[in-house]
Amino acid sequence: MNAARTPPPLGTLAWEPALGRADLLAVPVRDALEQWATTEAGVADAVLVAPIDPVHADTAAMTAAYGLELEASGNCVLVAGRRGGDERLAAAIVRATTRADVNNVIRRLLDVRKASFLATERAVADSGMEYGGITPLGLPESYRVLLDARVAVGPVIVGSGLRTSKLLLPGELLAAWSRAEVVDGLALP
Repeated sequence: MNAARTPPPLGTLAWEPALGRADLLAVPVRDALEQWATTEAGVADAVLVAPIDPVHADTAAMTAAYGLELEASGNCVLVAGRRGGDERLAAAIVRATTRADVNNVIRRLLDVRKASFLATERAVADSGMEYGGITPLGLPESYRVLLDARVAVGPVIVGSGLRTSKLLLPGELLAAWSRAEVVDGLALP
């Protein structure tokens, strides 16, 4: 199966190729997509974007407003921990029907005593994205990108870096991305 296939349209949103709508992407997301499209065939056609009302940027509101299945959405959370004097950072992408296992799986993957969600201000500053639109695409290289295995199959809706739009792409494509680490059991039901 070709990982770069175009995902099926979902809900009532008007999906179109993301690289054709740079106005709907945060700058780091646009830059990451442009780079990815130069190294992976089909990315330019497979990653879609749709405008949304920013009032509906949060997952539950978005699924209700646009006729989407909660299972189609992926949440991206930024996590940090320390080992010695080194800070270790990760983005965890899980289906909206699950929650990231920060205290066990992510803590062990980062090899830290304690892992915590980043404060909103720090997450926004580090990512260059808006809260409610943070996505793994475009994060600094210092972040590991951890992808729950359930996200690696089927279409997934993630942030675009802005609260005014969402990305849709095949989970298989996201899993094949060079920065993604697919982890069984990263999320809890």
